[in-house]
Amino acid sequence: MTIKDLLVFLIYIAGNVGVSIYLSKKISGSEDFFAAGRQSSWWLSGLSAYMTMFSAGTFVVWGGIAFKAGLVAVTISMCLGVSAMFVGYYLSGRWRRLGVSSAAEFITLRYGKWALNLYTWFNIVYRLLGMAVALYSLAIVLQAILPDSINDFFLSSVGLSAVNAVIIFCGILIVAYSIFGGLWSVLITDVVQFVILMVAVISVIPLGLIKLGGISTFIHQVPQGFFRPVNQEFTWLFMAAWIVIHMFKIGGEWAFVQRFICVPRARDARKATYLFGLLYLISPLIWMLPPMMYRVVDPAANFQQAYVLACKYALPDGLIGLMIAAMFSATVSTVDAELNVFAGVLTKDFYKQIRKKATEKSQVFVGRVLTLLLGAMVTWLAIMVPAMGGAEDIILSITALVAGLMVLPVLWGMFSKKISQKGLFASILITGFLFFMIKYGLLTADGWLISELPGNWQTWIMLYARTIEAATGAVLPFIVLAAVEYLSKNKSPHYIEINQHEEDAREEEIESSLFPAKVMGVTFALLSVIIAFLALTERNEAGPLWVLSASLFLIAGIIWIPVRQREKQLISQKG
Repeated sequence: MTIKDLLVFLIYIAGNVGVSIYLSKKISGSEDFFAAGRQSSWWLSGLSAYMTMFSAGTFVVWGGIAFKAGLVAVTISMCLGVSAMFVGYYLSGRWRRLGVSSAAEFITLRYGKWALNLYTWFNIVYRLLGMAVALYSLAIVLQAILPDSINDFFLSSVGLSAVNAVIIFCGILIVAYSIFGGLWSVLITDVVQFVILMVAVISVIPLGLIKLGGISTFIHQVPQGFFRPVNQEFTWLFMAAWIVIHMFKIGGEWAFVQRFICVPRARDARKATYLFGLLYLISPLIWMLPPMMYRVVDPAANFQQAYVLACKYALPDGLIGLMIAAMFSATVSTVDAELNVFAGVLTKDFYKQIRKKATEKSQVFVGRVLTLLLGAMVTWLAIMVPAMGGAEDIILSITALVAGLMVLPVLWGMFSKKISQKGLFASILITGFLFFMIKYGLLTADGWLISELPGNWQTWIMLYARTIEAATGAVLPFIVLAAVEYLSKNKSPHYIEINQHEEDAREEEIESSLFPAKVMGVTFALLSVIIAFLALTERNEAGPLWVLSASLFLIAGIIWIPVRQREKQLISQKG
């Protein structure tokens, strides 16, 4: 990393901290801290949900798959777009109409406090692992561009590897940002991150192709089958199961639900989800091209570092710092979103129940303390990721097996008249036991079930282990819940209450905040200035940088002018 790269990266961090401190002034109560005062615009919530799926883990895990297997990584990512479209049609508007402040509140109303306790602690453990992988992946990315002298310094002076030192440093920054600004800072961060990521990744592709010698060189020098949409590990059946699993995940995981309920109206929740889906149908090819291109440059490269190595190969000094800032941004988005959700659940559904007369100020304070504690746990788990099997295996397994296990019963309860708290517990216990038997008895090489099968069966199962795992995660929860539904004789006493709660919820006519759009416009303008400065100091590749700078400045104007006009209209209406 050169001085220019470091300068760009530090400017980004300083800007984020400044925005967070500014947004802390908007926090007047727990509704602002945990639900952004329900003033998020639909496009902001859509971008935020889109960015919640991103982290440095996206570049390490899926970038690694793109480097090894090619176009199949694009197919896997596009499945999320299909899932989001289904969620937008069936679920996101319904979440907003419920009138609840969180998914946890719905679980309490629908299934009771014991169910909330189970979900809270299980989800915290489950998502802490996901956040840890994101933070670990960020450290892997940053370590790849640090000089060997810095690695040696960490080992000799503090006894830490460079990866672990970076984990601790980034963990502190990310947690501090979330503590200051609550959900508002998470949403605004997502806007900035989206802009930076798009600019950085789009810059890598043409510059990388130029250095490779053109697109024909790239196409003809990759391995055979590199552009196939599926392979033996990730089959079409895996893709279908992945769509179903992510319908559970996007439709019911608490971080996504928070995006559905922080907008003014149900139709805004649907529009936000459709935007999320559209972006995931269009953008995966853009995201996955850099590591695919780098396969031609260095086929023996570390696949976990392929993305950042592609950036080092393609980008001039300064823009590498922008790309690292983008990866840092994506991780901030993922971790901060989850920290805010779980701090909100623990504050509103546990602390407030214990302290009935807790003031708004005390709730915000407790939320910040809990954010700090959860962030410390994420940092520790990130250090432990290699000992737990590595980032790729953790992400694929917990997504395939846990999303349906925990999320589908909640979504089922939005429609079923029979499922009660006992039915919920029964479905989770039965599904969890069967998942454990399949994962560790059948889908591991030394499992007690697979060892009893003929050799040709063992070979077939291990060859298609990923597909079997994903299909199990998609289908088994449905089967178990359908059985529980069939065996339940009486209607749940809480179903009418929830339905009435939904019917009585009135969509408030709240004006969406214009501040996020202003932040987006300013971000484009600042990036334009930074890239213009880089063009002035660049001898060989100044032309593309000037074109990029001018394009970003034009986009900034297109965004800023309508926002200012809307502000004037609102001022005149109030006057």
